[in-house]
Amino acid sequence: MLHEPRTESRMSAMDERRTARRYDLTLPVSIRMAVEKLVTRQEGKTRDISTRGLYFVVGHDLETGSDLDITLTLPGEITRGTDVFVRAQGKVVRVEKRLEDGEPRMGVAAIIERYDIVRGESVRS
Repeated sequence: MLHEPRTESRMSAMDERRTARRYDLTLPVSIRMAVEKLVTRQEGKTRDISTRGLYFVVGHDLETGSDLDITLTLPGEITRGTDVFVRAQGKVVRVEKRLEDGEPRMGVAAIIERYDIVRGESVRS
């Protein structure tokens, strides 16, 4: 039996990655990463979020492939209930320079590899 070689265009690969619904949300986000045995933290703002990834803006460079610890809170107005605290581990897949309010910033696309969600007020960051 003959099998056709499997080819996949770049566009269909992109479509594949975007199967999770995206939400245009601007929320404060805290990013921790380790660089040469030094752990640093950056504060930024999300631009969109899905269960598989997020796009956020920070003030300093991050490198593609960097591992991230991501912390954010989804407010009750969005979750239709109590605040939802999200801790996630992810990886930077794309970094781009951009201007936000006339200031140079870095836009970062990251995949989410694992996340934990806690509802309610008992969470402390």
